[in-house]
Amino acid sequence: MIAHIKGYVDELTPTSAVIEACGVGYELTISLNTFTALQGKETAKVYVCEVLREDTHDLFGFFTREERALFEALISVNGIGGQTARMILSAFSPAELADIIQNEQTAMLKSVKGIGPKAAARIVLDLKDKVGQLLAGGVIDVAPAQGGHIAAADREQAEEAIGALTILGFQPAAVRKAVANIVKEQPGIAVQQIIKTALKVLK
Repeated sequence: MIAHIKGYVDELTPTSAVIEACGVGYELTISLNTFTALQGKETAKVYVCEVLREDTHDLFGFFTREERALFEALISVNGIGGQTARMILSAFSPAELADIIQNEQTAMLKSVKGIGPKAAARIVLDLKDKVGQLLAGGVIDVAPAQGGHIAAADREQAEEAIGALTILGFQPAAVRKAVANIVKEQPGIAVQQIIKTALKVLK
């Protein structure tokens, strides 16, 4: 089993990275969070999860151990494969996802492409205790990523705005960060105004 790969960042796209180590290039499927973390780096250490199926052998790469831990938890849920787990981790930081699962925010999960009501409910049901253990063990940092925290009082409005903007075709990760910044700067802002403001900054 490959635990991690440390080497040169030979190729990098929003969905994959090739890390060259000892003359061998390892192609890894990555999330948007890992893509952002790897941008501009010549060398990197990437944590790996191997997903073996009857007809495929995929390597998924993560910039942090906590993202890998959540990926492994997600793919343990019936019906959630590696690509779907990667999509979820592209939409939320590890701390954000842990908070969503702990607080049973299925509406947030449903904003991710490919996640319906049943899948969202199953993720929360299957992983709430497991995520709690990861938090208690310090595997996941409870501090949310910069710009990613949404106050409880504004969460309902933010969720509605995120859902609407995602339907319009904007990337979930970019949408969530934009909305988080807006509600942080303007507490109590209405959903319609969140959307209008976000449309000015999203590209």
